[in-house]
Amino acid sequence: MNKEIAKELKSYVNHIANRYSKKDREGNYNNEKFSISDIIPTSDNTAVVYFKKNTGKVAVGFFYYINRGMSKGWKYYFPTDSHINGMQSFLYYKLEAERINYKHNFN
Repeated sequence: MNKEIAKELKSYVNHIANRYSKKDREGNYNNEKFSISDIIPTSDNTAVVYFKKNTGKVAVGFFYYINRGMSKGWKYYFPTDSHINGMQSFLYYKLEAERINYKHNFN
């Protein structure tokens, strides 16, 4: 991960921690406060972030960077088990698309 993207990630993660710590946030029934426990880069454009809650629990966010266009910048979500199972399946289909597309490089 290059230095500028890493700095943007750290800033964005702080922003998200503050956003989720708001007392009046919809769904914040336990008045939880989020702090950053760990930022783990998983590629040049992705990271896993552990948020420590004041309740002692941990939340795990998946952050991904979009390089261009109107969506440029860091985005995130908190994956459910269903999301993770779906992404494990996605690997197969991505590899299949690469296999199918390879021959078109030589037309």
